[in-house]
Formats: sequence, C-alpha cells, structure tokens
Amino acid sequence: GRHYYPAFPYTSFTAMSDGDLRDLKAYIFSLPPVARRSRAHDLNFPFSVRAGLWLWKLLYLEKGPFKKRGGRSREWNRGAYLVRALVHCGECHTPRTALGGLDRDMWLAGAKDGIVGETVPNIPPDVKTGIGRWSIDDIVDALELGMLPDGDTFDSLMADVVEHGTSKLTDGDRRAIAVYLKSMKPIAHRVSAKDEAK
Repeated sequence: GRHYYPAFPYTSFTAMSDGDLRDLKAYIFSLPPVARRSRAHDLNFPFSVRAGLWLWKLLYLEKGPFKKRGGRSREWNRGAYLVRALVHCGECHTPRTALGGLDRDMWLAGAKDGIVGETVPNIPPDVKTGIGRWSIDDIVDALELGMLPDGDTFDSLMADVVEHGTSKLTDGDRRAIAVYLKSMKPIAHRVSAKDEAK
C-alpha cells in the first residue's frame, strides 16, 4: 500500500503483456527462496521521503501495456516491445534527469554515468556516436555472442546481459531488436572518447 521505489524497473515492466508478466512470475516463483533480510533504503533527502514518489510516478511512469504501432511491421513492433519492456534497454542506455527518471528525449542515447557508475553506449544509429555503421547482422551477432563488429567484446554489465539474457532469445527476437534499433532516429550523443573512434 505504499509507493514503490523504482530500483526494480517497473516503469519498463509495466509495458509487458499480462501473459508475459504471468510467465515471469511463474519463473521467479520456481526459484528456491533466499533467506536474507532486505536492506533498508539508503537515500538522501528529499528522495528518502517515500510520499514524494507519487510526483515522480506522475512525471515518469507511463502505464502499459505496450501498444503496437500501426504502419510498422510485426517484426518492428516485436523489437520495440522487447527493447522497451522485456529487455528494458532504456533503463541503462537512456540518460536520467535530475530526479532519476528516464530522459525520453534522449531515448537509448547512452549515459556518461550509468548503473554502477559505468559509461553506457549510445545505441540509436548515429554514425559518429552510436551504432550507425553496424548492420542488422552486426547487432544480432552482438546480442547473441557479445562480439562487436570490430572484434572486441562486451564487458561488465552488458556481458552479463548477453550471457544471461539476449543470447537466450530466439534469432527472430534478436533480429527484431536490431530492426527496431536501426529504424530509430539517430541521436548524436558522445558519452565516451571511444565514440568518435568507431
């Protein structure tokens, strides 16, 4: 009965279909329980005031479920659903506002100070600062194998995402994600010195 902090990315999961939510719940409930007390929230004022979350949710919570976009292919809509809801790429790849919400004008444009303080790359198809030179097959391979077009590999959190997430998707789902990403409007947003070297 109290406002829930968005440490669990419910702002993305709200876009999931009821069937996918039921499947996710069934999976979680199949795991053995862990006997560990939850840590108390360690937030500075004003974020420590839970009642303030009603305003935060008013600003940043777009209640789902995901709505298919007419005029777009079934594959594109599948990719948009995966990116926005199930895989929730925006939670890491989108910069945040001063209040910690996703900056929707910079959707997937990377973050200089992402989760655990790491730089997170720009993934719309900007040629200089994003993945504009990547082909659809390059994106599919990166999501399956963790290997980038230049032969380098993902590291840190994205390596975990590939190992435990995107590598388990079907080829069709990885391709749908790639189709969606390649269709996006390019956003020039330099998040690291390596961006200009691509």
